[in-house]
Amino acid sequence: MSMVLGLTSTFSSSTRGEGGRIHRACATLCFALFFLLLPALAHAEMNIQEVKSKKGVTAWLVEDHSIPLIAIRFAFNGGTAQDPAGKEGLVNLMTGLFDEGAGDLDSEAFQLKLDDAGAEMSFQAARDGTYGSMRMLSDQKDEAFGLLKLAVNSPRFDQAPIDRIRAQILSGILANERDPNTIGQQRWLRAIYGQHPYARPDQGNKDSLATITADDLRAFHKANFARGGLHVTVVGDIDAATLSGRLDEVFGDLPDKQALAPVADIKPKLGQQLEVNYDLPQTSLQLAWPGVKRSDPDFYAAVLMNEILGGSTFTSRLYEQVREKRGLAYSVSSDLVDHEHSNALLVTTATRSDRAAQTLSIVRQVVKDMAENGPTEEELAATKKYMIGAYAINNLDSSSSIAATLVELQIDDLGIDYIKRRAALINAVTLADVKAAARKLLSTDPAVMVIGPPLALVAGGGKG
Repeated sequence: MSMVLGLTSTFSSSTRGEGGRIHRACATLCFALFFLLLPALAHAEMNIQEVKSKKGVTAWLVEDHSIPLIAIRFAFNGGTAQDPAGKEGLVNLMTGLFDEGAGDLDSEAFQLKLDDAGAEMSFQAARDGTYGSMRMLSDQKDEAFGLLKLAVNSPRFDQAPIDRIRAQILSGILANERDPNTIGQQRWLRAIYGQHPYARPDQGNKDSLATITADDLRAFHKANFARGGLHVTVVGDIDAATLSGRLDEVFGDLPDKQALAPVADIKPKLGQQLEVNYDLPQTSLQLAWPGVKRSDPDFYAAVLMNEILGGSTFTSRLYEQVREKRGLAYSVSSDLVDHEHSNALLVTTATRSDRAAQTLSIVRQVVKDMAENGPTEEELAATKKYMIGAYAINNLDSSSSIAATLVELQIDDLGIDYIKRRAALINAVTLADVKAAARKLLSTDPAVMVIGPPLALVAGGGKG
């Protein structure tokens, strides 16, 4: 799902050594060819197998032996919302260190091995999960899986790499200290989430980063990396029997259960207006209404409604009224944001500062009309057709995107046959369902954030 309210960061392995550069160039060429050829797999009937290892590790597998490449994507429950108070940025820092030494290999030795194996590895921190991925040449899978095993099970967290990665993160934080949009987003999260972990900056701050030690990183790694919170997908040139053994090799020795801190559910605090005043030529606007859980019965009705409202880039109502008819903004969009413990519908746009009040008024009028009247039959039919037809292009156009999509389906507990059932679920939604979802979500007074010069009163309606 969309992660609009949270930041993520990725640290992938860098290339070191002449030999590594040659291997990496060959691997990159193969990966590029795979991306060009894989759409045929996405549009064909995709066979997803469930593979369970002897030690009980489960993965979804999509076999494709036409190209000698393998992509693996996995996620552990528990992300930056698990950062202890005062140590914000811990999980994000940890994800930058998995290729900075593991087992008996220090940072340079590990990355040279990774380059020699022709593999690409990355880890990312999200609000509710810690993600990892690797792409490898299938004829070098022994070396690649061996390095992934070391990274997952035995990261070193040596002090020198900790200090270096911490300095990189801190450099970004300092660079954004005076950025109005960064400041605005931080204030926005505090305003709508209060003291909840979702209000904390994923990357931490100057003070919190300074407190994080190697022992803190080891403790969270031990608590987070366990089979009980693991989701795995593999796509490419590997069969089920071989994958079963690799799953045990990489994940089989992890603890059975995670030891995560409880995180409470929270509803964003709506009905407020936050103005972050800066003398800027362009004003950014963000509005939040209630969202919908992935498991709610009216989820698909809400998704269709959102697509008509502002989810479709060039055909949505917001785009038509704000961009096409009035030229008030270059882009305007709405997104359903689904976190594990909170959800919202967000509308975002930016406009010339002297037209911010008008733009905000138009946005609210469009939303009000949707809440009161809903979409037309024609809009709903066209949106259903688009959402069904575009799914493969948007979500299944490469080995990495297939793996990422299937991991999210596992996390959402949608079942291995979801892709086959999805069109029927969408087509079952009626116009009355969508109108009801619009009334339910959009009738509430939203939270509004304005980043720019002080906003004038909107004609005839008070602030915002």
